[in-house]
Order: sequence, then C-alpha cells, then structure tokens
Amino acid sequence: MILHKTIKLDQAEIKAAGDGSGRFSGYASVFGGVDSYGDTILPGAFKSTLEQQTPKMFFDHKWSLPIGKWVALAEDSKGLYVEGELTSGLALANDVGAALRHGTLDGLSIGGYLKSDGYAEKDGIRAIHEWSRLMEISVVSFPADDAARVADAKSDLLTLIDEVETIRDFERLLRDAVGVSKSAAVRIVAKARALVERREAERDAVAEVQNRLSTLLERLK
Repeated sequence: MILHKTIKLDQAEIKAAGDGSGRFSGYASVFGGVDSYGDTILPGAFKSTLEQQTPKMFFDHKWSLPIGKWVALAEDSKGLYVEGELTSGLALANDVGAALRHGTLDGLSIGGYLKSDGYAEKDGIRAIHEWSRLMEISVVSFPADDAARVADAKSDLLTLIDEVETIRDFERLLRDAVGVSKSAAVRIVAKARALVERREAERDAVAEVQNRLSTLLERLK
C-alpha cells in the first residue's frame, strides 16, 4: 500500500543552513518508535528502495512541481538521514526555505509503496521491515504521529483495495485513504460486516424457500 508517515520536528531534527543556500538536513524517519496506528519502522527498511531510486522532494505531499532535490540519503543507527537542496528561484521553495530557517515548518514526511510482505504483525504492532519504493519525502506543516495517511489517487486506492486481506487491513484502508478517524473506521467495518451477514441470512432464507418450492413441485408431479 502507499503510506505517508510523518514525524515531529524534534525527531526530524531539521537544520537549515543560514547562508541562504537552500540546503537543510534532518531525519525523514526514525527507527523503533510506534505511532498511534501501531506501526514501527525497523532498521534496513529503506535499503532496497534507496538502491533503486532517489525520492522526490515536495511540500505537504503535493505531487506537482518538486521544490528541490535530495542530495544525500542514508540509513544510520537512528533512522533515515537526508540532506536536501531547495530549488533557487522557485517561489514556493524560497517560502519553504524561509519557514525552515525560522522554524515555522514542523517536520518531514515520507511517502511510498508498502507491500503486504514488507511488514509483519505481532501483538497489535505492525513492524515495517521493507519499503517497496520510497517515492517522495515532503517538508510538512502538520507533523503528528496520527497524520499517516494513504495517497488519494484513484489508481493507488484500487491497489490498496486489492491488497486488503483482513478486517484490520480494511480499517486501515478506510482510515488512511478516506481520512476517517480510527473509531469511525472501526464502526464502518462493523456496519459493513453486519450488512454482509444480513444479506447472507436473507440469501439463505431465499434458498430455503426455493428448496421447499422445488420439493413441493416434485411431490405434485
């Protein structure tokens, strides 16, 4: 599935150069923490994808014009360390740079593909050990552990639907793709399950009536 995972500024440790060069550095992801959705990212999770491609740089996950480029990315003992360079002369990049230097932007967020074999669940915790493809790393305005959400592109949503295998997967899909709260996702799933069970009961009742009619017709022959 496609996820956005956001961390707070004190974890991201963004450091913007004060020389107006547009360079800054920090941690786009920190290993070992558990967010409000029960997800934790393990060391080595980015190794494969970083060998495949360099992610794009956007502001607030708006996949239009990149605001700069990532010039260095590497995993260390803490997490995914990144160094970026904002595009000189680009109005939005200049605004982001000013906000970073002033400390009014709050963090970094990763966005990419996570397949079902890229994580393992135990005791309610989903441990992510491999990101399939890290598509982008955004500078974001509202970092919070519960800000993780799925990109809302239609093709991405269809991919997510295909990968739903459990009730918990369905809850995550509703929560992340649609943006509903965790409690609302649980209620929607419960309602959907009740409707399916009622439909199955109605179908069984119709089948029973059909069987009885067939039996009656056989006797009348």
